[in-house]
Amino acid sequence: MSFESDAMKASHSSRREFLRDLGLSAAALPFVLNLPSLGFANQQARKQRLVVMFSPNGVVPSTFWPDEEGAEFKLKESLSPLEPFKDRLMTLHGVCDKVRGDGDNHMRGIGCLLTGVELFPGNIQGGSHTPAGWASGLSIDQEIKNYLQANDATRTRFGSLEFGVMVPERADTWTRMSYSGPNKPITPIDDPYQMFSKLYGKLKDRESLKSILDDLQADLKKLASSVSAEDRQLLEEQTTFVRELEQELKADSTAAVGHAVPELEPGIKEENDNMPKLCKLQIDLMVNSFASDFARVATFQITNSVGQAKMRWLDINEGHHEISHSPDSDEKAQEKLTRINKWYAEQLAYLAKRLSETPEPGGQGSLLDNTLIVWTNELGKGNSHTLDNIPWVLVGNGLDFKMGRSLKFDKNPQSRVLNAIDQGVDFVTGKSVKPGKVAHNRLLLSLAHGFGHRITKFGNPDFCGDGPLSLT
Repeated sequence: MSFESDAMKASHSSRREFLRDLGLSAAALPFVLNLPSLGFANQQARKQRLVVMFSPNGVVPSTFWPDEEGAEFKLKESLSPLEPFKDRLMTLHGVCDKVRGDGDNHMRGIGCLLTGVELFPGNIQGGSHTPAGWASGLSIDQEIKNYLQANDATRTRFGSLEFGVMVPERADTWTRMSYSGPNKPITPIDDPYQMFSKLYGKLKDRESLKSILDDLQADLKKLASSVSAEDRQLLEEQTTFVRELEQELKADSTAAVGHAVPELEPGIKEENDNMPKLCKLQIDLMVNSFASDFARVATFQITNSVGQAKMRWLDINEGHHEISHSPDSDEKAQEKLTRINKWYAEQLAYLAKRLSETPEPGGQGSLLDNTLIVWTNELGKGNSHTLDNIPWVLVGNGLDFKMGRSLKFDKNPQSRVLNAIDQGVDFVTGKSVKPGKVAHNRLLLSLAHGFGHRITKFGNPDFCGDGPLSLT
């Protein structure tokens, strides 16, 4: 059985030759990709990685955004779980989704979030506005993936991995945020068993979960005798992880994965008490995939735009989207929304912790030293459905941004009259001015530039004229 993607076939002749010369089966390939002593082309330079994490329905601004600007800031309740990573964290207030056109704000919020471009006209009708279809461009995670995959020095087995938790199988604009091109949404994998199979090959029997390692014992012993002591330790750590995860999946083999019934309309009140467990399993798989160098780009989509998870483990019985419509004067609802976003921050903190405690194979520091996590949302605030002040929280040192800061892009006064595309030209004086809020396309450019991909526009070029945000 071959586990190589089409993108890797051209560059894996050395890997195939290595396996052939040792008399190893192709099933051993996932265990050799990240071993530095083998000298494969993509193991020579620093590995940079990107994770985009999504949660829905906006935030409570007063309990989310730091009041202060700069290096001296305090994390409020929603972000308090990230306190251990405060010096490796950056909040970006005032970054806005300015893309307009067809679709309601929930649809454009997620469909334009990583693409920065309008939705196609379509027949998917939202709660208001005109109906719409899929996004009309690829997403920044796939742009960066394509850039990395085009170079032998940065190419990996999968390029990118799309993780999900409780994402409906129903394919529509509310449920997809990654796009491989115009009209080409990517379905995230929200079943940890399915993701495990993608990474290591299909297990023979889901009920008995016969270990894939059982058939590889001889191969792994041969491999261990042919690599350095450091690589033998990496190999042992990886096989231990696979064995432990197989046991965890076996214990949970009857658990539901939280799919919404496909034929139901958007807004279905999904209920799944396994959500915390599923998040942990998916995060563990993601961290292992990075340590194994299966991919250097990943998305982690928890539910979907208009997500209606009922977080009973937080003593919250209403659906998330339902609560998000409550007015600011409803203090109990705002407190529940704060707890919900704090729980999402806990998932981010767990991911950051796992990356920080995992050494970079063959490199310096930890995986977190070489990974940037971007946590975002389709709305700035749920009850207003605003696309202003979209939550952007960055954690990690993967792109060498200057972390440990609270940035506010809405501090500068607005010009009296800005032009239609908000490029910061005063019609009265003709002079350049700094608008109070910036288009999120500029942040997407910054992510690409962090990988050395010096594109000058991404998504709608009208929102790219001032170039990438200065985050270094």
